[in-house]
Parts: sequence; structure tokens; C-alpha cells
Amino acid sequence: MAQQEDVFKKIVSHAKEYGFVFPSSEIYDGLSAVYDYGQNGVELKNNIKRYWWDSMTLLHENIVGIDSAIFMHPTIWKASGHVDAFNDPLIDNRDSKKRYRADVLIEDHIAKIDEKIDKEIAKAAKRFGDSFDEAQFRATNGRVLELQAKRDELHQRFSDAMNANDLEGLRQIIVDQEIVCPISGTKNWTEVRQFNLMFKTEMGSTADGSMTVYLRPETAQGIFVNYLNVQKTGRMRIPFGIAQIGKAFRNEIVARQFIFRMREFEQMEMQFFVRPGEELKWFSQWKEWRLKWHKALGLGDEKYRYHDHEKLAHYANAATDIEFQMPFGFKEVEGIHSRTNFDLSQHEKFSGKKIQYFDPELNESYTPYVIETSIGVDRMFLSVLCSSYEEEKLENGETRVVLHLPAPLAPVKCAVLPLVRKDGLPEKAREIVDELKFDFATHYEEKDAIGKRYRRQDAIGTPFCITVDHQTLEDNTVTLRERDSMKQTRVPVDQLHALIHDRVSLASLLRKLR
Repeated sequence: MAQQEDVFKKIVSHAKEYGFVFPSSEIYDGLSAVYDYGQNGVELKNNIKRYWWDSMTLLHENIVGIDSAIFMHPTIWKASGHVDAFNDPLIDNRDSKKRYRADVLIEDHIAKIDEKIDKEIAKAAKRFGDSFDEAQFRATNGRVLELQAKRDELHQRFSDAMNANDLEGLRQIIVDQEIVCPISGTKNWTEVRQFNLMFKTEMGSTADGSMTVYLRPETAQGIFVNYLNVQKTGRMRIPFGIAQIGKAFRNEIVARQFIFRMREFEQMEMQFFVRPGEELKWFSQWKEWRLKWHKALGLGDEKYRYHDHEKLAHYANAATDIEFQMPFGFKEVEGIHSRTNFDLSQHEKFSGKKIQYFDPELNESYTPYVIETSIGVDRMFLSVLCSSYEEEKLENGETRVVLHLPAPLAPVKCAVLPLVRKDGLPEKAREIVDELKFDFATHYEEKDAIGKRYRRQDAIGTPFCITVDHQTLEDNTVTLRERDSMKQTRVPVDQLHALIHDRVSLASLLRKLR
């Protein structure tokens, strides 16, 4: 685990050094859990968003997009339950004066028991070699059975306390398990309290004439309050979906792990409206389709898993997360939820307006049920970055740092490098840049030795480098170097466009989803 944490630290510093992610307001010592995307980061992020958007709106005739405002009428958040129930259970350590989420402290403690079980299994696997039967070992080894029983009992207690919203029960688990503060190492805990995560602000010119509004904590409600507008103007028939990408804001007390949990973040959400009674069929289809979308990137199928929710939100009748293996464990990157008709019914009740759908096939009006797919852009960005980063040992004993980014997502698609800064090579290189730049993000670079320039492009994940040398002037061919294999081939300049396009176009990714 410690080794993984070291890798994560390297990824964070690499992200800053190569213009992917900067701490926000850094010259003023930063702002906790807020980050800015640099010149390469914003390109990677935009490419992730484009991949999602096109996969939703181009590949599905019945899905369209909107962009709703961040500020919304405050009653929307009353109707959605966010004003009364959007809370985290928090606990303070009196000695370190640090505040923690009680549920996260307990989850981390359960993860430690899991690690102990895994260690026992790894030791046995080493001892028994090929003849090792993991299932049998789990079922018969005394130490593993003891740890598993302890884990299961604790997990059940935790699950019960969370479902019952039992704050005292959560505190009692922390006390009974002797969980210590990671900073002070003491067990001097306060009570557990609820803390609302919404940011409030005032709208209006005078103090007495102003209205309290909230920065939206999710983008979904903007879709729900517009669903009838979209349905009528787009003449949509159920089932249909509405997609949106936008900023959301949560006053996270325990923001951590770089851009994994931030106070200002971006979401890609699609709400799919279906007939009541058909929601679970659509839920399982979307669950399957979304995992396929992730796996098409080629980051490694074994890095994904589903995690079904034990504690369902009060409005849901099915929920699952797609988790990705980050350097700090399997973590949620996307949630798929069957939200029933909760949101639309609430908005109908609180607004007093009829927002039912008239189904011409059934000749009746009803409140549609909703399947939600919700993915954090920043978490997605982090999963792509973490799984692409490699410190590769080369045959000549050197090490290179390379980002094996999926080519369609890479910030720069190709770099054109004149071998030397004379003899007409820079001019020829500029000519090639001018041909390619309309279709691909293309860099021109002439500073330093060619090997150094290759390394710089590897570090930002550029899939192709094109080297212009003296032979280019004779026969109009260049050296095309491929990032992952470092293989170099001689190709005619007029074939460059087709060769690069085949590898880096978003269409090549989208075709895998057919």
C-alpha cells in the first residue's frame, strides 16, 4: 500500500510539472480541495467530456443534451430533499482539532481487516504454490475465518447504523473498535453531528430584499425541471434521455486524495425517462452499457468492478457504482441509479404544476420513472491519469516516464520535430504542422536534442512524434515514432494524416460501443 501511495505522490507532482493540474490560487498558498486544470489538463478533460457526450447524443437517437443554470429557485432544493437531508456525519478529534467523516473512518477500518485477510491468503499462496486453493483456504483457515467473522459483524453494524441514520450508533462503533485519529493517534472523539454540504449565497441587491440561493450540489435537478420542455419541443417519446455536463459544488469537510473529492467539480449526468414498471430492465441495460464505455478505453478490464449499494437513497429502488482501482484502492467513478418517480413527483407537488407525460400508445398520462447515470469528470480524469502513468525501464538502463493515455483522449496528438534548427528543416516541419493542425492538436518543438524532446512528449502522453530530417527534403518522407513501443518507421508525408487519424480519432473509440 505504501508503495502505491508513493506512486500516487509521483502522479500528483507529474500532473503539476507537465501542466495537467495546478493547486488553485497557489501564489496565495492555495485553497483547500480546489484545483485548476493546466494547458494539457484542460485538453485531456475536454476530450473525456467529448467522448462521453458523443457516446450519449450521437449513438442514441433518443438522447439529447441541455445546459441548465447553476443558480436555481431555492424551492427546487427543498423538493429534492437536499435542504433537509443532504448531510454528512462528522466527528471531531479533540486533541488534533481535526474533523472526519464518521462513515469514512469506519470504512477505512473495515478495509484494514480486508487487508489482513488478503495478507494471510498471499502468504499461503506463496507457501503452497500452484496447488493453492483459495476458496478452500478461505473456508477452512482459522485465522481467516476469525477475521472474516469480525469483518462481517462490523459491516452489518455499520450498515444498520447508516440505514437508520443512527449517529450515536456510528460513534459507538468508532469507540468499540478503538479507532484512533490518524494525526494525534488518540481516541478523544466528540459526538457525531450532521453537516449540510450545500453552499449558500444571497441573490438580490439589498439585504432585506435578497433571497437565499444555493450553488447546485448536483446537475440532475436542472434536467428534471426541464424534462417536459425538452419532451415537448423535441417531440420526444418515452423512453428518452437528457444529458448534461456541468459544474456542481459541495462543501466537503473531508476533501482529500487530490482531485478525487473536491469542493467544485464537474459532472456528466444522463437521466433516462421510462415507463413505470420498466425501470429495472433499463437499469440493468444502462449498467452494462456504462461499463462497456469505460472498458473501451483499454485501461485494463480488471481495474473495474460493480459495487451494489446496501444503503439505498430513500428515492431509489436499485443502485450500483462502477468502481475503478485507483492507487488508493477501488473507488467510485460512476453511479447508476433507478430513481423511481421521486424527483418528478416532488417537483409536481412543490411547484403545483402538472408535469406528467402523456403516452400516446397507452393513451394515458403518468409520471415517468428515471434511470440516472452520473459520472464525475474529475474522477474519470484521475482514473485515466493513474492507469496511464508508467516509469519504464529501458534496455539501455535508462528510465522514461510515459503516460500511456488512450490516443483519442491525449491532449496533443502529434509533435513535429525538426532534427536541427537549420538547413530548411524548421520550415519543412512548419509546413507539416500547417497541414495537420486543422484535424489534430499538433505541437511544434525545436529546442534540445531529439531524445530529450521525445521524452517530453512521452511525459504528456503524445501518441506520435514526427521527425523531419535531411532525407525529408530529398524524398518527402519523415520518421514516425510511436509513443508506447517507441518503434520508428519511415513514412511519406502525404500518408501522415491517414495514419494518425486511424489511431487518434474519437470515432475509433465510439465504434467499439456499437
